[in-house]
Amino acid sequence: MRIKTFRGGVHPPEEKITSQKPIQELPLPKKVVIPLSQHPGAPAKPMVKVGDRVMTGQKIGKAQGHISSNIHASISGKITSIENHPHSLGPPSLAITIESDGRDEHHPNIKHNNDYFKLHPNEIREIVREAGIVGLGGAAFPTYVKLSPPEDKWIDTVILNGCECEPYLTCDHRLMIEKTYEIIEGLKIIAKTLEVTSSYIGIEKNKEDAIRAVEQEIRNEANMEVVSLKTKYPQGSEKQLIKAVLNRKVPSGELPLDVGVIVQNVGTALAISEAVRKGRPLTERVITVAGGGIRNPANLRVRIGTIFQEVINFCGGFIGKPGKIIMGGPLMGFSQYTTLVPVIKGTTGILVLPEEEVEEIQERSCIRCSRCVDICPMAITPNLIAKYASKNKFDWAEEYGALDCMECGACAYVCPAKIPLVQLIKYTKSQLTRVTGGTGNTGVTGG
Repeated sequence: MRIKTFRGGVHPPEEKITSQKPIQELPLPKKVVIPLSQHPGAPAKPMVKVGDRVMTGQKIGKAQGHISSNIHASISGKITSIENHPHSLGPPSLAITIESDGRDEHHPNIKHNNDYFKLHPNEIREIVREAGIVGLGGAAFPTYVKLSPPEDKWIDTVILNGCECEPYLTCDHRLMIEKTYEIIEGLKIIAKTLEVTSSYIGIEKNKEDAIRAVEQEIRNEANMEVVSLKTKYPQGSEKQLIKAVLNRKVPSGELPLDVGVIVQNVGTALAISEAVRKGRPLTERVITVAGGGIRNPANLRVRIGTIFQEVINFCGGFIGKPGKIIMGGPLMGFSQYTTLVPVIKGTTGILVLPEEEVEEIQERSCIRCSRCVDICPMAITPNLIAKYASKNKFDWAEEYGALDCMECGACAYVCPAKIPLVQLIKYTKSQLTRVTGGTGNTGVTGG
């Protein structure tokens, strides 16, 4: 099998010490704090009030507008507050707190559907929309939107993203080994919904056991193929994944659907399978808890809304004083100022780095080594964009590809001068989109 890849990228230390640790179930939390904004677009609107009793899987937040997502109770119990609460993606936002009754009583609407393959594509889309499923690779884009391409876009291929290219994270790896059948059923449902006949599963070469498991599961599927990919970051980016698997280039300013492709994460495929086959909305997900500052790293199935500190305590707590706590991976993740934030749909992991591993950055002048240009997977010039950004010459920065940047952080990783390239490019994009009302490339993970 020929190993495929894309131009550029980096190979940081993998640090995937949890790759052989089976998924554990986190005990039912005593309370959950469920933000109404866990996705791009408009926050959901509360459907409950303080004092109400809710059941696991009950819809408690209604999507507002096309780009939004429903929110469901992840435990049964009593609503104790609806107020602003610290959020892992930024400032405090409106969240619903549920105090557990210890019963984990599921809503009666959650029912198995043994005839799911008789469903019409629009019925599947409606199930996915109602279930509140978003991309579980980190971007958290509402999945039903991706499954509903415009009529003038012809989709011929689905790619399932099993790359998990960020260091430390192994939750997708474990899912591909432990939930292989369910993931492939999800892929079949996606293919049926989009009416495509070609499906690929892209998996990095460092996950040989996952490759074997998926190949075994699809051995009798004529229209499915596993593609072994070079272990490199950001292999999981949609555009890079499409280039590696199909040799199709997504042009600047366009989307995968413009070249006939829809990309979904393996965890998203599992969530779709659970919703369509079993009637389960998205109320839990698998995350990796890792880093040198965690006593017992693990892969955990966690209820949405569980507080970070409760997850950390389950893993034995901190080793010494943490130097940095990150939601997600070290390159694309979000630094946290408190452990009182909740797990959300887009939480792929909780990474704790000890103080001795957190380097104090001493920025120096650019030495024009061109490393950032050589490794940039989008073939733009980060050094020049940053230079013009620092001088507020945003129109010049745009000419060098600022809006095409997907903020993967590879440039900052290799920069010997420790220039905050990603922050400067983000600032440029915010200024350009504020003036034009347009959008740039804002994510790396497919699906």
